[in-house]
Amino acid sequence: MLLKCTTRHIRIYTAEVENNELIESQNVLTLDVDPDNEFNWNEDALQKVYRQFDELVESYSGADLTEYNLRRIGSDLEHLMRSLLQSGEISYNLESRVVNYSMGLSQVAPQAG
Repeated sequence: MLLKCTTRHIRIYTAEVENNELIESQNVLTLDVDPDNEFNWNEDALQKVYRQFDELVESYSGADLTEYNLRRIGSDLEHLMRSLLQSGEISYNLESRVVNYSMGLSQVAPQAG
């Protein structure tokens, strides 16, 4: 059975991507980060999310694969994304179809007067 976790900025599926389609898998989790392109990403920030995802999946090794556990992983990744935004490692994509500042406003360095 295909399980999924969908948060505002993270989607996790028990599936592999083949020919641009999700194929159910009991052994593979697929992560879709920021599917609505709400943020501007650099490779370092994106790799932080992927590393955290790998660590979280490993921490659930041996546990039942449930929607609840997937949601916990997704929520933890949302918290990481908020910290990346607050530290200035990612920023809002102002050309996104909807800019709603869903994670709060990012940090802005004070301007020298």
